Amino acid sequence: MTDLYVLTNAAGMEACITNYGGRVVSLMVPDTTGEFHDVVLGFDNIDAYVSQPSSFGATMGRVTNRINQGRFVLDGDTIQLDRNNGAHTIHGGAAGWRQQVFKADQPNDSTLMLAYRSPDGEGGFPGEVTVAVTFVVNQRNELAIAYEASTTEKTVINMTNHSFFNLSGDVGNTILADVLYVNADRYTPLDTTLITTGELLPVAGTPLDFRTPIPIGKAMARDSMHAQLDIAQGIDHNLVLNTDGDMSKLAARLYSPARGIALEVYTDEPGLQVYTGNMLDGSQTGKNGQSFDKQTAICLETQHFPDAPNKPDWPSTVLEPGETYRSTCIYRFVTGSN
Repeated sequence: MTDLYVLTNAAGMEACITNYGGRVVSLMVPDTTGEFHDVVLGFDNIDAYVSQPSSFGATMGRVTNRINQGRFVLDGDTIQLDRNNGAHTIHGGAAGWRQQVFKADQPNDSTLMLAYRSPDGEGGFPGEVTVAVTFVVNQRNELAIAYEASTTEKTVINMTNHSFFNLSGDVGNTILADVLYVNADRYTPLDTTLITTGELLPVAGTPLDFRTPIPIGKAMARDSMHAQLDIAQGIDHNLVLNTDGDMSKLAARLYSPARGIALEVYTDEPGLQVYTGNMLDGSQTGKNGQSFDKQTAICLETQHFPDAPNKPDWPSTVLEPGETYRSTCIYRFVTGSN
C-alpha cells in the first residue's frame, strides 16, 4: 500500500514524502518575505507516478547513475545487470528502488523511516540487501537524509535522492539564472554515451567551474561548443568534491534571485551529480497543471562516482556481508545570496 507522509518543523517547513520509491513529492520552504513555496518537481497523485515512470524525488538504488554496458566484474565473476538506458544500466535498472514500495514508520511529526528488502538478483545485482532511509525535517530548515544498507553477499551499492529543484517555486522559470557554487576542483568527463571515461579532469576553464558562484546559464555560455555540454545537452556531470567526506564543509550552494531562497548541500559522499534537467521536454504535467520543460529544474545528487564498479581506482561501491553501508545528505534552506 502506498501512502503520503507529511514532515514539518516549528518554522513551518514541510516535506511530503511517499513510500512509493521513497519520493519527496513536495517541499515547502520560506522565501525572504516569509511566503512558502514548493521547490521540487513532482505529480499530484500516485497514479501519475506509476503511469509516468520518472526519477522525480526518488530514492535511488541499488546503484545510482550509469553502469557501462550494465556489466561489471566482482571477484572474477562478470555480473550482468538489467540494461534500461540503451546499452547501459541506470539507477538500478527497470526494477530500481524508485519503482518499489517501502515499508514506512513515522515516529513523530518530523521523522520518516523507510525500509526495503531487495531480493538477491533484483536487477541482476547479487545478494539480498536490506536498506533503511531516514528523512528528518529539523529546526534548522534542513531536510536530512540518512541511508543504511547491509547485504547477504558481496555486492555494490550507491544511493542518492533524485529531487528536481526549482527554488523559484514556479516551473515556468528555468534554473539558468540561479547562482550555483560547487566545492569541486575536478570532474569526471563523459564519453558520447554518457559513461564516465575514468579520468579526473580540472574544472578550470570549463562550464563546470562553479568554485566561484555564477549563474548557471552564464557558466554554460563560457564555451558554447564545449564537447561535454554537447554530449549531455547541458550539464549532467559528476563533480569531485573537495570536502573529503567532512559534513561540516559546504559541498554546494544554489541561490534563486527570484525568491531569495538558497539551498546548501552537505554530504559525506565524494561526488555530486549536477543535472540541469536537459531531458525534460514538456511532455509531463506535474503539480498545478504545470509542464516540465527543459532546464526548469536542477538535481544535486550526492553520490560515489558514476560507473564506479568498473573503475577500481575510484572510491569503492563494494559492500561486504557484515558491513554496513552509510551515506548522509543534508539539504539546508536559507534566505539571502550570501
